[in-house]
Amino acid sequence: MSKLFLRSLFSDDLPRSRLLSALLLLTFLGLALAPFITSGARPLNTAATICVYVILVASYDLLLGYTGIVSFAHTMFFGIGAYGIGLSLSDNGPYWWVAFAGLIAALLLTVVLALIVGLFALRVRAIFYSMITLAVASSFAVLASQLSDLTGGEDGKTFSVPALLSPAFRLFETEIFGRVVDGKVITYYIVFFSSVVLFLFLLRVVNSPFGRVLQAIRENEFRAEALGYRTVLYRVLANCLAALIAALAGGLMALWLRYVGPKTMLSFDVMTDILLIVVIGGMGTMYGAVVGSALFIIAQNYLKSLMAQASTALVGIPFLAEALHPDRWMLWLGVLFVLSVYFFPTGIVGKLRGNGPIEKS
Repeated sequence: MSKLFLRSLFSDDLPRSRLLSALLLLTFLGLALAPFITSGARPLNTAATICVYVILVASYDLLLGYTGIVSFAHTMFFGIGAYGIGLSLSDNGPYWWVAFAGLIAALLLTVVLALIVGLFALRVRAIFYSMITLAVASSFAVLASQLSDLTGGEDGKTFSVPALLSPAFRLFETEIFGRVVDGKVITYYIVFFSSVVLFLFLLRVVNSPFGRVLQAIRENEFRAEALGYRTVLYRVLANCLAALIAALAGGLMALWLRYVGPKTMLSFDVMTDILLIVVIGGMGTMYGAVVGSALFIIAQNYLKSLMAQASTALVGIPFLAEALHPDRWMLWLGVLFVLSVYFFPTGIVGKLRGNGPIEKS
C-alpha cells in the first residue's frame, strides 16, 4: 500500500536510486525541520531560499530540460510575482485580501506577457528566441528601476505583512522544541508547504501525456509535428505554465523577505543562478532542482565563511591561506561548478540515476 501511495504521490517517477532517495529524504527532512534544528536567522533564511529556488528552478527545467526552450525571461516572471505581492501590501496595508489581490493581478500579467512572448517569439528558432527573451527581461528590469514612484526604484520597497506572519505574533505561549513558533516560523512553513505542493504538481505535469509530448518536442520537433501535435501550441502552453510557477515562487520570496527590489528579483544574476543549478542538478529531472538548489544555496551562503575559517587555520602556510581568502569565494564556487560538470556531465541526479544502485519495484 505504501509503495502504491508513493508511486501515486510522485507520479510514478520515483528516484530509482538508493543514494538519490537518501539525498532527497535528507533534504526534505532538513527543510521540514529547519526551524527546530537550527538557530538564528541565517540558517532559516537559507532553508526558505532553497524552498523557493526548488520551485523556480523546476519551473525553468520544464522549459529547458523537458521542452528544449532556452529562455532568459524567467526572472521577469519571478519578479512580477514578487512585485505583485510587495507593491499591493506596501500601498494598501498588511491584509490577506490585499496580498491575494496582488498575487492574482501578478498572475494575470504573467499569463498575458508569457502568451505574447510565446506567440511572437516561439516561432523563432534557437538563439534568436533566447535573445528576444533576454531583451524583454532586460527592458522589464530597467522599467522597474526607473519607475521609482511605483516600485521604489533601485532601492526597492519594504512592506508589512498580515499580523499572523509578523515576528510579534505567537502561535503558542510555550516554546516547541526550544523554538518560539512566531510569525516568521509560520511564514516559513507557508513557503515550505507551498513549495512541496508546487513541486509535486510539476512532477505530475512532466509525467503526464502533456509532459511526454514536451519531451518528444525536445527530442525531435519535426517528428512530433509530423505525428500531428501542434508543437507551437504545446511550447506556448509550457511557456505560460512555467511563467506562472515562477511568478508564484516570486510571490513566496517576497512574502518571506518582506522586500522587493530589482537586484533581488529581476537581476540577471538570478537567471545565472538558475542556469547553474539546472546544470548541476541535471536537466530534464525534476529531482535535479531539489539537489542542485540545496547544494548551490548552501555553498553560496556558507562557502565564504568556511573559507575564512580555513584561511585563519592555515595562517602558517601563506600560500594556502591566501588561496583560501574569503574574498576569493566566487573563484572557488566557479571551480566547484567546473568540477561538478566534469564529473557529472548529466548532472548529479542524472549520474546517480544512471550509475547508482537501482531500487527494485
